[in-house]
Amino acid sequence: MLKDHAKIMHAIAASNEIIGRKKLQKMIYIAKKIDYPFHEKFAFHFYGPYSEELTLRIEELCNMGFLNEVREKKGGYFQYRYTLTESGAEFLNLNEVSMPHLEDCLEHMNSQSARFLELVSTVLYFDNLSKEEVAEKIFTLKSKQRYTEEEINQAYEYITQLKHKARTH
Repeated sequence: MLKDHAKIMHAIAASNEIIGRKKLQKMIYIAKKIDYPFHEKFAFHFYGPYSEELTLRIEELCNMGFLNEVREKKGGYFQYRYTLTESGAEFLNLNEVSMPHLEDCLEHMNSQSARFLELVSTVLYFDNLSKEEVAEKIFTLKSKQRYTEEEINQAYEYITQLKHKARTH
């Protein structure tokens, strides 16, 4: 029953701490798209791929005492920090999750900005389209973000690096 919950806990534990709900959503989505076994369904939303299922699982994990969510006032908005609790760590020790090389990928993603991960996840969301069509979608759907051609190319490069990290080490 809690296998998918354990995978999310494993992802947060592997990252030590994830700052921001948007970043957490993008990291899980990107990991899923590079073939890690996350099963949450994602739909395209204001900030790119978003999963209501993931939001509910995070809430459940916080309510069970397995995840710590700290809400901080940051300028005109609230930011959330996620870490594994001691109970969460004990639960993970008893329910081992095997996702080889995930730590490396998540650590690398966690060092990126939420804005960049939003771009990367959007590129992955439209991966059935040509590079030109993806760029067109980004310029249309993400016009407020003002992404450049260069950033889109960096996103493609980054995806290649992550897929390589996921396969080796």
